[in-house]
Amino acid sequence: MMRRIKIITLALFAALSLLPTAYWSRVIGQQPQVTEAPTGFDNKTNGMSDQATFDHDREVFEERETAEEGLGPVYNAQGCIECHQNPVTGAASQIAVMRAGHRDAQGNFVAAPGGSLIHDRAIDPSVQEYVPNGENIRTLRMSLSTLGDGYVEAIADETLIEIARRQARETRGEIAGQVIQVPLLEAPGQTRVGRFGWKNQHASLLSFSVDAYLNEMGITSFLAPTENTSLGRSVAAFDQVADPEDAEGEVNLFAQFMRATKAPARDVALANTAEARAGAQVFNVIGCAICHTPTIQTAPPGTSFNGGNFVVPPALGNRVIHPYGDYLLHDVGTGDGIVQNGDRTTANKLRTPPLWGLRTRYRLLHDGSALTYEEAITRHRGEAGSVINRYRLLNEQQRAQLMRFLRSL
Repeated sequence: MMRRIKIITLALFAALSLLPTAYWSRVIGQQPQVTEAPTGFDNKTNGMSDQATFDHDREVFEERETAEEGLGPVYNAQGCIECHQNPVTGAASQIAVMRAGHRDAQGNFVAAPGGSLIHDRAIDPSVQEYVPNGENIRTLRMSLSTLGDGYVEAIADETLIEIARRQARETRGEIAGQVIQVPLLEAPGQTRVGRFGWKNQHASLLSFSVDAYLNEMGITSFLAPTENTSLGRSVAAFDQVADPEDAEGEVNLFAQFMRATKAPARDVALANTAEARAGAQVFNVIGCAICHTPTIQTAPPGTSFNGGNFVVPPALGNRVIHPYGDYLLHDVGTGDGIVQNGDRTTANKLRTPPLWGLRTRYRLLHDGSALTYEEAITRHRGEAGSVINRYRLLNEQQRAQLMRFLRSL
């Protein structure tokens, strides 16, 4: 009997020895080499493209368009740089846009005629948009930073889904980020977990670029060849350039630029002070880190996303980032009632805003209505109710430490 067991054991060992090394790496828990993503506010590439290419793409991102080049007829900005420029190209700004709509008799959100985005500008007064009286759901939306978004695009769907599951497990369902699958403009019929925009309405930087070029600047492209309307009315008579107007494929360069940006940098000197380190502990203990996730890892190089249109390059793969955000939708009592690419349950939910780069802006929350960290924190309700209750129990020193930590981000 013992002889037969030995023979079986040797045969099993021989068979297992033929398995590929990659298998054994997974079995024994060895991880591939993981490195920190580069950070900085310096207009330098993260290594995905060389500096000359990055500078060229940045210059395209900074260009201001004219009506002769396809701008409008209704639009919000003349170029990407107008909404993404503080302190460097691609970052956030004080610019906000307006969205509006109403609820029907069944309680479903209905966008204003022509779409929930109400354009602030027009190339002719006769097509200027405004908020119609009946559209009583109205909100401002602050421009978000795009720095480091290449790493965000390189996060696997499963990673975000697991963050949501972990939140629900650890809080017994009190906090549970919502994952939504959204269309990929570059892969018709396919979806991916949303992660960009206040409503997670986009999953890829190319889709985001196409949407912004059309809806913020009024410029059509190969993936969005149809011009916007003015509150549902045709603007064809004022459209000076044949569609699609982005004949040079600048939307691809916008996406390439954002993928090559560094992640926002911390104030290292401040972050290393005893007060800020203590504030980081307070941040974790009271539960802020449940949604404002400090650390996420991107997928390995070579992973294919976006219907095969984006393959994670070495510069973005197996990178550790510190966004202090979970890229999930939550109801924290500050929702705006708008629905985009989600179902009706997303109306009063918003994506957790990543806190990296927080010190570069002071108009906080989705609509810019909070002007201090204290005000933004205490406005939280809903899923964040217990966290805010713990915040209110902090003493003056602990609150000062927490504010010092936030100022370092």
